[in-house]
Amino acid sequence: MIRYVATKLWQSALTLALATVVVFIGVRMLPGDPALAMAGEDASPAQLEAMREQLGLNASMPVQFLTFLGNLLRGDLGTSTRTGTPVAELIATTLPVTLWLSAYAIVVAVVVGILFGVIAERFRGRWPEWFTNGFALIGLSVPNFWLGILAILYLAVTLGWFPASGYVDVLSDPLRGLYYLTLPAVILGTSLAAVIMRQTRASMIETMSTDYVRTAKAKGLSGGRVLMRYGLRNSLIVVVTIVGLQLGGLISGAVVTERIFALPGFGKLTLDAVFTRDYPVIEAVVLVITLSYIVINLSVDILYSVINPRIRIGGSN
Repeated sequence: MIRYVATKLWQSALTLALATVVVFIGVRMLPGDPALAMAGEDASPAQLEAMREQLGLNASMPVQFLTFLGNLLRGDLGTSTRTGTPVAELIATTLPVTLWLSAYAIVVAVVVGILFGVIAERFRGRWPEWFTNGFALIGLSVPNFWLGILAILYLAVTLGWFPASGYVDVLSDPLRGLYYLTLPAVILGTSLAAVIMRQTRASMIETMSTDYVRTAKAKGLSGGRVLMRYGLRNSLIVVVTIVGLQLGGLISGAVVTERIFALPGFGKLTLDAVFTRDYPVIEAVVLVITLSYIVINLSVDILYSVINPRIRIGGSN
């Protein structure tokens, strides 16, 4: 176990180091001049030169990278060239909004996906399965931005059930904060719920046809108990895998949802940084997303052995 975790940590550190190099080079290959964006279109050549010197853009690429890496190792993410605010402060302000939204979307997706997956397996060939399959088809085929627009139009504007936009800090006012996040979280988690539903159904159908399940039924266990004890438990491996792969994607993919519902989250920060060529913010945002993927994947690998004792993390029999 310890050896496995140490190996994973070493691989994760190597991945993060390579990602740092790729991010640094990729950001500087973006079209446009950040000095021009900062100084304005009417800036004189002297003003542009002074701005480039202030931003450190006149130095060679290796020098810029070493400066960036040294600051990163000290925990200094730099200062936004757009607002002059430390990047760490911007991330600390906006990241919790996206994390709350992503966590809420994950909860909605897991609950709905597992519930509909169990219903689809339990009522195969009947109308409940057709209903859940229809939900999965809609969730996978309709883009989130279109669902978000329809939800705002009908559920928020016409019916008034939810607010159309805005954000309330969940920690300061939990009930009101979750109320404001409910509609965005449902929209963001719809496609993930559809994937979980389909995979849960397929995994449970396969599990319920195994010999040990038939043996359990022959011993007199009720269908519901067999379903929960064997079918659902084994399908959790699939659910954990999907959630682990999609959680990082939700953090990075919440940009559109946050834009539609006017949430002051990570997505808005990312778009503003890209539009204004704010190098420090772009680099920090991509590195945070990369780190989240690495941590999530490592956690999922370890969770496998907790959910299913037959899996041996260390590779031993």
